[in-house]
Amino acid sequence: MDDRPIGVFDSGFGGLTVARAMIDLLPGEDLVYVGDTGRYPYGPRPLDEVREFAREITQMLLDRFDVKMVVVACNTASAAALDLLRFEHDVPLVGVIDPGARAAVKATVNGRVGVIGTVGTIGSGAYQRAVRSMRAPVTLTCAACPGFVEFVERGETDTEQVHVLAERLLAPVIDADVDTLLLGCTHYPFLARTIGDVMGRDVVLVSSADETAFEVRGILEETGLGRRSAGAAGDGGKGDHVFLSSGDIGWFRDLGARLLGPELHDVEELVWGSAAG
Repeated sequence: MDDRPIGVFDSGFGGLTVARAMIDLLPGEDLVYVGDTGRYPYGPRPLDEVREFAREITQMLLDRFDVKMVVVACNTASAAALDLLRFEHDVPLVGVIDPGARAAVKATVNGRVGVIGTVGTIGSGAYQRAVRSMRAPVTLTCAACPGFVEFVERGETDTEQVHVLAERLLAPVIDADVDTLLLGCTHYPFLARTIGDVMGRDVVLVSSADETAFEVRGILEETGLGRRSAGAAGDGGKGDHVFLSSGDIGWFRDLGARLLGPELHDVEELVWGSAAG
């Protein structure tokens, strides 16, 4: 048993969908979440730059919080850095791409799957490689959705403007007659209602957040890294949750609490090269 926390990071708020799923599935685990809002969004940035951000945050989580596992709760960072991070560190590292791809392939009936994500994620080919590695008889249609992340991080998840943008950006996957759409960015579940309205009720939306949480639980069980009190009942069995932001603390606390829930009530400032808080 291991009482050390699990580290989770994202460019901003999207990874909170993964954190929410982990808190619900693993309520006894301690969590340290880093939202790199000072440098968001990652999607339009060069992958080598995102890779360095991911290395910096992972090292900080290990040095400052002694985390037992790192969850890269960002599709762009998973595509850019996960293989390298696994090479550089001994702790388990979990990304969001493989769990989501497996779930989408399992969900499709007609064999036509759509994936939407940031420019960086789609351009990296990470989902194409993940699906190809499964040798599943599916046809994949990918579409980049620039602008979605910014709407979420402004808290504008149900406006006419984002609906109009969705109609334009989702046209390729609609034309491909997909029956399953993988939300290949952890921000996109916050737009699930708008995306679902545009895609139609017959299209299954797959979020990698729940699948990633299941994978984390599986690794904890296989490696014996679960927290001793994780199975305890009542408030005494609930883990501690620490949230850090490299950007505006008030903004992260207010919007983050609306997106995640009551667990996000305090946010520490992440200052590179010095103690947090």
